[in-house]
Amino acid sequence: MAPAASPQTGQPDALEEAVQQVVHLDAALLVRDACNAREHDTEPDDQLVASVKQIGVEEPISVRPNPDGTYAVFKGWRRSRAAQIANAAAGQDGRPVRTVRAFIRTDLIGRDGWTRFLSLVENDHRHAMDARDTLKAQELSLVGMDEVDRARAVKAMGLKRGAIKHLRKAQTLDDATLRQATAAGMDLEQTAQLAEVEEIPNAPQRLLKALAKDAAQGRGGRGHWDQEFALLMEEQASTKARSDAVAALQESGVTLLSALPYSTRQSARALSELTTALGNPLTGDNHRGCHGHCAKLDEDNQPVWYCSDPAAGGHKVRKQPKKPRTAQDEQQAAQKSAERARVVACNRAWKAAAGPRQQFVERLVRSKSLPEQARIFAQKVLLELPEFYGKWASKRDTTDVARFLGARDGEDTTASDLAAALPRARLANIIFAQVAAAFEADIRDPKGYAMASYRPAYLWQAPSPRQAAYLLLLEALGQADHGNYALSEVENQAVAQHRPHTPDAA
Repeated sequence: MAPAASPQTGQPDALEEAVQQVVHLDAALLVRDACNAREHDTEPDDQLVASVKQIGVEEPISVRPNPDGTYAVFKGWRRSRAAQIANAAAGQDGRPVRTVRAFIRTDLIGRDGWTRFLSLVENDHRHAMDARDTLKAQELSLVGMDEVDRARAVKAMGLKRGAIKHLRKAQTLDDATLRQATAAGMDLEQTAQLAEVEEIPNAPQRLLKALAKDAAQGRGGRGHWDQEFALLMEEQASTKARSDAVAALQESGVTLLSALPYSTRQSARALSELTTALGNPLTGDNHRGCHGHCAKLDEDNQPVWYCSDPAAGGHKVRKQPKKPRTAQDEQQAAQKSAERARVVACNRAWKAAAGPRQQFVERLVRSKSLPEQARIFAQKVLLELPEFYGKWASKRDTTDVARFLGARDGEDTTASDLAAALPRARLANIIFAQVAAAFEADIRDPKGYAMASYRPAYLWQAPSPRQAAYLLLLEALGQADHGNYALSEVENQAVAQHRPHTPDAA
């Protein structure tokens, strides 16, 4: 029966001290422990074998005894194999058959997780392990540990909360990308995040560029990384939404315009340009029975209905004045298409930027001491902009406030209950949470409407002075927080005209 694991502390326990005696073992009795962290490059190189032939294994190995009389090596397997190779040719070379000095760890019988962790530490210190071996060994060792051992191991490996999930995700990267991430200095969480978005074209390059920008600031933060990752996640969600919309059309039996031959697509017309033989409008519903019924998706993934063969369907083209298309018309159409693509990209980027921004607000609100700049800003809004704050407060939507204060997903605790539980000294934090929630609601949708010009207006083109002030406040607080928050490109674009002008800037 395996001995029970002793309570773990920062110091070696009595059993660990008792096994720190070196014994001499026959190399033929050594086998590789199943919990040895190294799975690649397990054989010794020629230099190591030559060294062992001359002087033997200098550093003791660590083993666990097996029921069959063999010893499982979890530290020093490459040295053990070198000893076996050297002993096999000892008689032929006129050398003595040497034993191998070892620590026999009976305390590790039945403790596979901790054994794997110790093996990982040994291999990582002695000889650079394959990156995938390291991740796999870290995951398997943590999964196999009790809570006390796991807490020690996570601290020893410098990992953070959610380590097992991140380790599992990071291992899905291919070898080349994993090596690139390791060489660039990505931590475990960043490597796992890369794995989440690697299917997006140029995702590794974009994240590496963001990582370099954070490193160049020298503050130890990851503001640029968080913004780029959020944008990639938004792009991934957009791609999936379009894929789902296409699948839904196909499942309902609708032909996609893009799937038709080129010549057929050329003759296709949108139903908005067609009528029935009697001049009545055509819609997706009353046109469904036509053999030419098809559709394409617009930027919002909504179907735009077409007929691929209006003549065969007996449809008429709506009468419209037709004028010859000039080179200027072509240029204007290209400009309009490019501008539409820019609007879609900026709207997507604006929505993506909300994630890192609100996560930073959570950090500010939950800190023990709210930065003075944030306290003054919130106080000024309450005193000087009561109509702005009151408009938001009248809606009584405290979802964002509750999240900023610490409500978990799916939790029914109200914002007022959370605020009441905080000490009086955190009143400024509560007020800032309220004001930040009002601003987040105000800038959530990037698209608005300019009544003066009767045209759509976008926040990333012309935010109000108070909206820009909120973003600039968070930027300043992020820089003060070791660069852990930075404005995204689209937010920088929005606030550019509101930045204070100084002689240096000029």
